[in-house]
Amino acid sequence: MDDSNSPSSYRVGAEELRQFIERFERLEAEKKDIAEQQKEVMAEAKGRGYDTKILRKVVALRRRDANDIAEEEAVLEMYKEALGM
Repeated sequence: MDDSNSPSSYRVGAEELRQFIERFERLEAEKKDIAEQQKEVMAEAKGRGYDTKILRKVVALRRRDANDIAEEEAVLEMYKEALGM
């Protein structure tokens, strides 16, 4: 007889499930705290006269591969030339 669906196996799985959910909830709270800290950094930068839109672009560029950036910039230049820009 297969006992994998018995109530006792659900109790064991429920505790493990609860642990996963609680870990995820803690991470969500940490993520929220980090997002708030990031907003504060950008507000401080803005207060010192930096363009936060450009700062965010620089951060995004730093995440990307240099070859991908170069390829994108080359295509952009080609399109701009084609449009006389």
